[in-house]
Amino acid sequence: MTLLELLTLLRKHLRLVIVLPVACAIAVAAYAFLFMENTYSTTTSMYVLALDQTATGANLYSDLNASQQVANDIAQLMDSSRVRDDAARAVGLEDLDGFDISVASETNTRVITLTVTGGEPRAVAEVANALAESVGDVAREVMNVESVNVIDEASAPTAPSGPNRPLYIAVGLMAGLFAAVAIVVLMDMLDTRVRGDEIVELLGVPVIGRIPLVKGGN
Repeated sequence: MTLLELLTLLRKHLRLVIVLPVACAIAVAAYAFLFMENTYSTTTSMYVLALDQTATGANLYSDLNASQQVANDIAQLMDSSRVRDDAARAVGLEDLDGFDISVASETNTRVITLTVTGGEPRAVAEVANALAESVGDVAREVMNVESVNVIDEASAPTAPSGPNRPLYIAVGLMAGLFAAVAIVVLMDMLDTRVRGDEIVELLGVPVIGRIPLVKGGN
């Protein structure tokens, strides 16, 4: 099937090509706005301060690569059950299963960024700050660091960070369009009726005459 033939088919079934994508987009929009709950994200950043290791007071972690390794180790502590359980108890929760927690440690720096996403603005801020305090306590106890200082405390977000409803609607629209094209092509492939000059090509016989179709004739 050539592109021109495909365009001709789509034009022939233009109503389906328009209605189906619009219907899919409306269905996705209804689901997104009625059944998908808003999510909120907040961020806090921390700075890792390492202990001096020598008598001269030279910092063992003054090298940037070593500093990055320490920050990475502390970032890994965020995934430990101890840190998360302590943070959950601090905010009065049994666990943090309802929150999406991500930690990023920038290259060649001791700064750690913690992002918490959940369904309540105030709750995500409380959890983020509790995690920052908890990981600082654990890091001082189990690692050779002086402190993990909070640079910016997490605050309750004022607007939702998700879901991205316009994106979902656009995907639904495109899915409906692809489905409409597939249906049109499938309908054409399953239609084995012969129309017009197609019979000449199939039988290989010449045309000896044509009878015109006159509308309104007797």
